[in-house]
Amino acid sequence: MQFLRTLFWVILAVFVAIIARNNWSDVTVNLWGSLQADIKLPVLVLLAAFLGFLPTFLWLRARLWSLNRRLALANPPAPPAAEPLPATPDPEALP
Repeated sequence: MQFLRTLFWVILAVFVAIIARNNWSDVTVNLWGSLQADIKLPVLVLLAAFLGFLPTFLWLRARLWSLNRRLALANPPAPPAAEPLPATPDPEALP
């Protein structure tokens, strides 16, 4: 099963690399005012995908943090068990 998963990701990576190589051309992005930036198309697509993924990822991490904190408050850790007192030495065994 691990082999199939690795094979899938390798095929997907090769496919994306071929598409990126075939579309490696400049795109002009109009920023604010008269400012423009020339950027390669695959880089622009990757940047847009990352910017779309980032808010969802941050929301997920915040939600998990909140739930873990709520669980920690509802189930406090048990106090450590008291260690037994050392046995008193036998007075006859002392030198």
